Amino acid sequence: MCRVAVVSRLAILILSFRRHHRHANHRQRPVVRGPAAVPAITPAEAADLVKTKGAIIVDVRDGTEVAASGKIQGALAISRGLLEFKADPAAPTHDPALNQDRPVILYCGSGGRAALAGKTLLDLGFSDVRNAGGFKDLVAAGLPTEPV
Repeated sequence: MCRVAVVSRLAILILSFRRHHRHANHRQRPVVRGPAAVPAITPAEAADLVKTKGAIIVDVRDGTEVAASGKIQGALAISRGLLEFKADPAAPTHDPALNQDRPVILYCGSGGRAALAGKTLLDLGFSDVRNAGGFKDLVAAGLPTEPV
């Protein structure tokens, strides 16, 4: 066999091994999903939690999204990327409105970022965190909005 053929066969063998190895490792890694840890609630349940338990509503969409559409009335607008800085009581940027003793209701554009943000809050010691889903669903259910 010529040298080029040997190198080519060796490269194919290495790539094949890497591809198989990468997929095998992927199957073995546990995946922690936000939705499993953070219960989803309906807009009506969210409104009820605010009235009965003084729940905090947090909009975790980016600032440009919130500026374009407004937010649910009374909600804190804290993008997902800044949530740890605002929620951690030990951080100098902590927002005192984020109290670990009160229920927290999160929403975003569709519910995915809210689920991940909820997992973050649980990891920070918040005990009652809920995912209200997407902003459009809350608006469609009649929750009032306000501009930013």
